Amino acid sequence: MRAVTGAFVGLGGELTPLIGRRAETVRIARLLSGARLVTLSGVGGVGKTRLALRVATNAARSAFPDGVYVAELADVRDPELLAPSLLGTLGVANPGRPGDDATAVLTAWLRGRRALLVLDNCEHLIDACARLTDVLLRAAPGLRVLATSRQPLAIAGEQVFSVEPLPVPDADAGHGVRALSGNPAVALFADRAAAVLPGFAVTESDAAAVAELVRRLDGLPFAIELAAVRIRSLTPQEILERLADRFALLTGGSRVAADRQRTLRALIDWSHELCTGRERLLWARASVFRGGFDLESLERVCTDAELPPAALLDTLDVLAARSIINCRQEHGRSRYHMLETVREYGLERLAASGSLDALRGRHRDRYAELTAQAGREWFGPRQVDWFTRLRLDHPNLRAALEFCLERPGQARAGLALAVSPRHYWITAGLLSEGRRWLSQLLTADHARDDGDDAAGPDAAVRVQARVTDTYLGILQGAPEVEVQRALAACEAAARRAGHRRELAWVWHHRGILAVWREDFAGAAELFARARTEFRAQGCFDAALECRVKFAITHAYGGEVAAADEACGEVEAAARAHDESWLHGVALLARALRARRADAPAEAIAHARAAIARLRPFQDWWDVAMCVEVIAWSTQGSPRRAARLLGVLHLLWESLGGQLGSVPFMRAQHVRFEAAVRQALSAAAFDREFRRGAYATMDEAMAYALDDTAGVPGLTRRESQVAELVAEGLTNKDIAARLTIAQRTAENHVERILGKLGFTSRTQLAVWTYQQRNEPTGS
Repeated sequence: MRAVTGAFVGLGGELTPLIGRRAETVRIARLLSGARLVTLSGVGGVGKTRLALRVATNAARSAFPDGVYVAELADVRDPELLAPSLLGTLGVANPGRPGDDATAVLTAWLRGRRALLVLDNCEHLIDACARLTDVLLRAAPGLRVLATSRQPLAIAGEQVFSVEPLPVPDADAGHGVRALSGNPAVALFADRAAAVLPGFAVTESDAAAVAELVRRLDGLPFAIELAAVRIRSLTPQEILERLADRFALLTGGSRVAADRQRTLRALIDWSHELCTGRERLLWARASVFRGGFDLESLERVCTDAELPPAALLDTLDVLAARSIINCRQEHGRSRYHMLETVREYGLERLAASGSLDALRGRHRDRYAELTAQAGREWFGPRQVDWFTRLRLDHPNLRAALEFCLERPGQARAGLALAVSPRHYWITAGLLSEGRRWLSQLLTADHARDDGDDAAGPDAAVRVQARVTDTYLGILQGAPEVEVQRALAACEAAARRAGHRRELAWVWHHRGILAVWREDFAGAAELFARARTEFRAQGCFDAALECRVKFAITHAYGGEVAAADEACGEVEAAARAHDESWLHGVALLARALRARRADAPAEAIAHARAAIARLRPFQDWWDVAMCVEVIAWSTQGSPRRAARLLGVLHLLWESLGGQLGSVPFMRAQHVRFEAAVRQALSAAAFDREFRRGAYATMDEAMAYALDDTAGVPGLTRRESQVAELVAEGLTNKDIAARLTIAQRTAENHVERILGKLGFTSRTQLAVWTYQQRNEPTGS
């Protein structure tokens, strides 16, 4: 127990600044003003104690005239000693008898007083703390309790505040010093590193490493502080490289701290010891998931006789209450996540139990089943839903593919996983990653072209993988000689094995190459031939894709009537099946036709309508073609055209290929860019081009769609949040308005304040109003 003179017991001075918790401090104080029991819950090391002490210190100045008392309970192991220990904190004479006598003295002393009692680290005495708190609150109407615990006390009247890790830099955002300046996790690392290495500051050369480091540490303050200590002997990049064994690396806690607060492992050990055997089992098994998982997947992978399905939900609920597993609502469904530190600890336990391979195999089977189902249902009303689900589960897909590569004899299963649904890598804009997996799995699969490629369903998967890999290479801009050689090999393998469907895809891919050579007549014949074969095989969606490529060929090649007929056919079929992706590509074909007909307004309208359908899939390849059409159709606005050229650069860079435009559009692209450069000074062109090229994808799409209204200096989402703050909305109201998590809204506000150098919402509201009403130049 800590004790100091006066009525503020345990509120010693802070030795280090509390960073990045302004919004939380305000919210907790507001909760405490209306509720008599507020519990700060969260995983170990998230900063519950520091936050509670800051709130208590602020409250001590005015709200509690009879005192603020802090009871540290970590060293109290016997529930019978809880009440006597609190008497010691209050400085009240102990009657010398355990149990009820001490409780009676406590209630008598607190009755009639307006005081705040902080109960720090309740988790190991959760039942005793709950019972005693309930008794004290009923007996002392002027008492308020602020508790910290890795799980709630679960008594009447409790308000639970979940303490989240600090916000970390976005993975796809810039990582320069300026971009990171307002990030709380980076600020914490820099502050603690400067304490052990005077003069340390984040520089341009190590900014990216620091950003990745705090991301890998989940924004967990305790882990960040331990990592910062290593700056005495390692650079940020070297610390990052050694993070694979974080429990061995992060050991430099304070000598005066409790044992469980000196190393990262000891901190997580403390949580593990508080769990029952079944809770520890689910913790370990759930660690095979990456990035998040849903309840159905958890049931399929983790349950068996030892952990029966009937017990799963209650066990999961306890782990969620203990902040071992976190639950979020995403796209109308519950989705569960583990901090990487907690997950790696669980993986260690799973490996030690000898069950790691078995669980990873079950995990792989689950995602093989999901991707196969997505492939079957891809063409239809659930297309966007399936794509969203696969994107959410992309880290799990990677984990499953890794398992197939690492374990002998699993490569062909990995190939089946990698090609279903067929267009996932394309629509997700992950051409490089898709090729990498396919190449590695094909190499690992030792089947010979004249052997296992010859027959059987497993062999068909290998042929399909080779054809898919070749197509991704085409879209990345691989040399035509290399591509033609690969297609010839694919065609020979497909013919030998009688795989007519893959043979039709080879014709489709050759049609793409013909379009790129501007051999529009030859391309149209190949697409028609492939379409006929697909229809004979009952592959309606593939046949329709060939039809829409036929439309694009004629739209750009000048056969207007043929293009219109094909577009109408594709759009009608897409509407009938409630399909989105091919519908978007058909709108792109219409945009190309309108552009060729010199109808810029119509071309822009069709291209924007196409982007609206393609964007949910993150199909940046086809979106890039739409932006190209919009840029070409932007007449009389060279500055806007220059920025759209920058957006195009951003899109092609995101695809990881060598293309700067679609090959058959390249000549016109070069002429257009030259005209824009001629219309502007070199400095003006470069300035606008960079604004497009260095935008976020959301900003780039908003500009292409001419949907750019917002507050200068902020992203579009941040602009929306700033406007809502200016309207007087709370974070909770903002979250409801924008359909985001409340914590996400808080993070946006915190980031905006940091970016603009403000300390209050009032400053932000005034600034936003001024920006909104300032005249803007052209």
